[in-house]
Amino acid sequence: MRLEVLGRSVIAMSCGSLVTYLAIRLLEGEQADGDQASSMLDSGAWLHHWDRQKPGLQQLGSSFNNVSSALRHIILVRHGEYSRTMYGSHLTELGRLQAQRTGKRLREMGISWDQIVTSTMPRAEETATIILNELDIDTNKMKRCSLLPEGTPYPADPPPKSSWRRVKLSYQRDGPRIEAAFQRYFFRATPEQEHDSYLLIVGHSNVIRYLILRALQLPPVAWTRLNLNHGSITWLTVHPTGYVTLRCLGDTGFMPVAQVTHRRPLSAAKSDNSN
Repeated sequence: MRLEVLGRSVIAMSCGSLVTYLAIRLLEGEQADGDQASSMLDSGAWLHHWDRQKPGLQQLGSSFNNVSSALRHIILVRHGEYSRTMYGSHLTELGRLQAQRTGKRLREMGISWDQIVTSTMPRAEETATIILNELDIDTNKMKRCSLLPEGTPYPADPPPKSSWRRVKLSYQRDGPRIEAAFQRYFFRATPEQEHDSYLLIVGHSNVIRYLILRALQLPPVAWTRLNLNHGSITWLTVHPTGYVTLRCLGDTGFMPVAQVTHRRPLSAAKSDNSN
């Protein structure tokens, strides 16, 4: 039994997910080094050294005396409304309009962007391109990230409508990749960073919801309890202390009510029996 528990723990750690590892340890009732961290997560206490594995932060002492005073702002945008056709998944006319309105809203914020990243899926790339046109930024400055495509980030409660087996297989395929995206983009400023930075990520609902919960150190199992509209803006800030705050979640208040959507058009959804 002990060997089985150990094996499951090793598998979770190999996937790169601290949360997965801690969840398994909690379920098995292990009394090991991970128990203190698990207890802190359970109580809502903040895990201060959550990003210590990041290059540039590993050398810092436990007190984090030599820290930057800069903030890292991470703005997450969900793609616009889309439909699936024989030619792939692409933005609808409304989806393009939503992306345009989102771009205008971001332009009004007057932000100087340090990095712009998009999922490699067409609907995300199309959204990002429209946004960059509104921001008057060369699309060649946009980076495409293969870690950001849509998927099943974590076993959810309440569970998706798909069968348990399908969800399990999807999580095994997508979970480690999406967790790797969190590890890539979420961390406090390194000592070398002197000024606040702004990162724009254009992606997908499932991925963004997972990233939000991971960043706030909330149970990722709850990602299906959140809802994000098409073209919505979510703003997270990573402070020099490592604390993360949520400035806004899924904002679409800048869009006319008639243009706010969160699912694909009903006719398109019926055609392939999915959401």
